Order: sequence, then C-alpha cells, then structure tokens
Amino acid sequence: MTSPSWGRKRLQAVDALLAVGVYATSLLVPVLDGNSSTGPPTLRGAFFGAVVCASLVFRRRWPLAVLAVTALGAAGYLASGGDKSPLMPATMIAMYTCARRRPRREAVLEVAAVAVLLAGTSVVSGDSGWLGPESVAVIAMSASAAAFGLAVRNRHAYVAAVEERARRAERTREEEARRRVIDERLRIARELHDVLAHHIAIINVQAAVVAHVMETEPEQARESLAHIRRAARSSLAEVRTTLGLLRRPGAPDEAAVEPSPGLDALPDLIAGFTAAGLIVDQKVAGTPMDLPAAVGLTAYRVVQEALTNASKYASRPYAELELRYLPAALRIHVRNRADPSSRSGSSTVRDLVELGEGGHGLLGMRERAHALGGTFAACMTDGWFDVRVLLPHERAGT
Repeated sequence: MTSPSWGRKRLQAVDALLAVGVYATSLLVPVLDGNSSTGPPTLRGAFFGAVVCASLVFRRRWPLAVLAVTALGAAGYLASGGDKSPLMPATMIAMYTCARRRPRREAVLEVAAVAVLLAGTSVVSGDSGWLGPESVAVIAMSASAAAFGLAVRNRHAYVAAVEERARRAERTREEEARRRVIDERLRIARELHDVLAHHIAIINVQAAVVAHVMETEPEQARESLAHIRRAARSSLAEVRTTLGLLRRPGAPDEAAVEPSPGLDALPDLIAGFTAAGLIVDQKVAGTPMDLPAAVGLTAYRVVQEALTNASKYASRPYAELELRYLPAALRIHVRNRADPSSRSGSSTVRDLVELGEGGHGLLGMRERAHALGGTFAACMTDGWFDVRVLLPHERAGT
C-alpha cells in the first residue's frame, strides 16, 4: 500500500514531465509551423514560455493562479502580433484543471472569462472580428478543455459514490450479521431459561416439601419425589428438543416452533403447578380459536414464566390467570399476591429486574411479546403483582 506522500510525489513528477513536454512543444511549434510570418523563438520568448509552462507543476495545488499565469502568457503572445499562441496548450491544461478541481460554478465562470480574454485579444491584435477563425478556435478549445474537465470530474464523482455505496453496503452486511448473532444468542437464552426455570422451580418446591415431611408423612414425600422425577424428565426432554433445534441452522422459523408447546398444553402446565401446591384460578373469555404456532408458543411461555414467578414470590400459593380471545389478538393477564417483604408500593419492570425478582423471565416475556408486535407490562401495585401481555395475530386458518 503506497503512502500519501509517495502519491503526492508521483503526481508532482507527472506534472513536471507535462510542463517539460508543453514547453518543448511551444519551442518547436513556431519552427515546424511552416508559417513565414512566424519566426524562431527569441531568448526572451523562450524564457517567458519557460515561466508559463513551469507554473503547470503547481496546477493541482493552485489551479486558479496557474490558469491566470497561463492565460496572461497566451494573451501576451497574441497581443504581440502572433496569429496563434504556442502557449495555448498550457492554457487549455490549466482550464481542464480548474474545471476538474475548482467548484463547478466558479470554474465555468473562470474558464469563460479566460476564453473571452483570449478571444478579445485575438480580435484586437488581428484583422478578423469576433467570428473570425482565430477567436472562434480559441473559444472552441476553451469550451472543449472545460467540458473534458467536467466530464472527468463527474466520472470520478460517480466512481467515488459507487465505492462509498459499496463500503456502506459492506458495513450494513457486517452490522446485520452482528445483529443476527445477538438476536440468536438472546433467542437461545430465552429458550433455555423458559425450559429450565419452570421445572427447576417445581423441583425446588418439591424438594423442600420432601425435606419437611420425609419423617412425618412418608407417603407425601414419595409423591413429591415422583413430581421431582417427572419435572426432571420433562426438563431433559425439552432441553434435548431445544438443542436439537439449535443444531438445525437452516430450518425455517415455522419449523423451529413446531415441536414447542402451545395453548393446548396449558392444562398439563397448570396441573404441574397445582401438584406443586399452587392454586391457579383460570378464566377464559371470548371464543377460543386456533392461533399461529409462534403466538401459541409465546403465550405458553408467558403463562409458564408468570406462574413460575407466582410460585416463587407469591405471599400465598394462589394465582389468577385470564385468557381473553379478541378478534385479532390474545390478551393474557396473570396476577398473584406479592410477598410484602420483597417490595411495597408500586414497581416497574426495571425495579423488579434490579431487585432480581424474575429479572431474566421478565425480560424474556417482554422480548417475546415485542417480537410479535405486541405489548408487555408488569408491575407490583397494592400488594398484587400483575403481568399483562397483548399478542396480535392473524388466525392460523386464514
């Protein structure tokens, strides 16, 4: 990769060679022209031409100043009685540079002013008028140099815009890839939390029951151990299913939720909580309908997490569950009496997360609801902990 200083030196060397070439041409043209009125260059003219051509070395840094020097040199030659100036190529190069590097409007005005100056000088010093061949040729060459500079300018601007769009597209692809990775990590975290939290909570409750009644009520202890075994088996089965889905990166989204439970699995879920000692008062409003798989899974996970929190944090083993079927949405409301020692007054989701009360579960429920375009609210007010979720949907059969 070349350094910027090396690039500048290379451009300066190119401009120096260009200046030498234009100067050599200005010396040879009068000799090779074949016009008897044009004599060989004088020492004074050669020196003057050297100064004008040498200014081309600085054309990229000071394009307007170089244009002024070359224009004055060409005009001076025409005013001295020459039919056409051998320094005109230097002036055209300066015009091209101005059109290429100066602001567009200013460059057009500057080139037009120089063209008028040279054409007027040719008219004043010659015998023909403004429509004479010399003045028309000067204007035509000036317009050609400016047009070529503007064309190159537009071409470079177009290439730069294409390259910038390509860079932006590459950055967008990288950002999209990073976003997909983050979304996938969050999805895996939600799935594993939802799968494990419920069953581990049941195992924890039943283990406490076993420790409490093992000696006094062995029959109840055996029943609690049976609940622990069932919860462990269910947990292992769901973890195995989840890991199996994660090993299928090419599976579509609908296929990814097919093996997952929906609202039809709620009776078994509530039965598991009931066996663990949580009383669930369930109400259904509206007309039950078949829901899309993603909505059914989200509803199941929300109810599962809300009842898990109720079993862990409720002041007494009681929770209310309401499912309200709306024409284009499902409304879920879960509430339970809160433990007074955990939080008093009114709390927001952020407060509960900072307290560690169902933090990841609350975040997971909110992310699931928002992913479907729904709403989520959880708050603790007047001793009741409320979870309200609205999941919009289109009927699965439509």
